[in-house]
Amino acid sequence: MNIPFWKMHGAGNDFILIDARRLSGIPPRERIAAWCRRRTGIGSDGLILLHPPQTGGHFRMQFFNPDGGEADMCGNGARCAARLARELNLAPDAMTIETAAGAVKARLLPDKRVRLELPPAQACRLDGELTLADGERVPFAFANTGVPHAVIECETLGELPIRARGRAIRVHPCFAPQGTTVDFITVSGPDRLRIRTYERGVEDETLACGTGIAAAAITAVLRGRVTSPVTILTAGGDRLEVAITPDAHGTGPITLTGPAVHTFSGQMAYHDGPHQSPA
Repeated sequence: MNIPFWKMHGAGNDFILIDARRLSGIPPRERIAAWCRRRTGIGSDGLILLHPPQTGGHFRMQFFNPDGGEADMCGNGARCAARLARELNLAPDAMTIETAAGAVKARLLPDKRVRLELPPAQACRLDGELTLADGERVPFAFANTGVPHAVIECETLGELPIRARGRAIRVHPCFAPQGTTVDFITVSGPDRLRIRTYERGVEDETLACGTGIAAAAITAVLRGRVTSPVTILTAGGDRLEVAITPDAHGTGPITLTGPAVHTFSGQMAYHDGPHQSPA
């Protein structure tokens, strides 16, 4: 059968979205990876399935990295899912999204942006240090904002070898066994950051990562490097806003505000056989 899909992006972080009510089951990992492959598939930083709710939300979001592996949460993807869910009449303008990382509230704003209310970050660490294979010692902060993030502050980002350095940190034993996404930041003002991200599961730099933007803002605020709300400039040139009010435990509710943009829509052939080709 042919099933419709939507291609959307949040600050350059792009996704394939499918209304999973049309599917008889979850596509196998290799099929998801084929859809996400850029040269021979539709191409994306991940796949998002929209399911009926299970725990009292308006719908359930299931996210897969482009290697086909499932991840608990994606901030930029959740904004895209919220916009599409509203257009499919799955949810009102203010909605609750069920994710593997917990319930996330979202609101569509009049300027076409989407604001997410994320749960407090977990496992925050502000004074970490790791040693790379060449002996270099790298200070880092850490926060789990639905997925794990190591945040590295740098003097400049322009000439940074993101792939090599990001990969070395992403698989460092310090973050075993699941590894981590790596966010490189510079402070560009009292309430401003610039960011580049090497994303786990993509295994490359992405133009933006919503949970990474949240982790960068949270750790920078807690370290006193910036004040909230924080405006963050992504590698793709978009600006997102993160607001956090630290509680007695050092973290608190987080809002992430940014774009959710339609790129195109289409149909793909979907069957239960061993081969799958996007149409």
